[in-house]
Amino acid sequence: MKNENSGACDLAAKSCKPCEGETSPMSEMEIRENLKKLTGWEFNNGKIQKTYEFKSYYQTMAFVNAVAWVAHKENHHPDLEVSYNKCRVFFSTRAINGLSENDFICASKIDALWSG
Repeated sequence: MKNENSGACDLAAKSCKPCEGETSPMSEMEIRENLKKLTGWEFNNGKIQKTYEFKSYYQTMAFVNAVAWVAHKENHHPDLEVSYNKCRVFFSTRAINGLSENDFICASKIDALWSG
């Protein structure tokens, strides 16, 4: 299931930028606006999260490895909960103890990997 939302396409075209001491976490309003650009992501406990489901363990692990590649390329790393046929992805920006545009950029790139 591909996201046809143009906001997601705009986010996926961007690259993460290092968060320095001058970077402030997004406000709740900014978070809500950015969530509108994504499909199926939720804001909970200071993080954005989404659960992806698969038919087999092999597909789940292939997805996890693809997520790891995106995270390495963007130098922005999610927390993952992995089971046989599910992977829950959590993003937040540890350096600022909140959410930044980087979280939404990576979420959009992860969505682009998933064909549902």
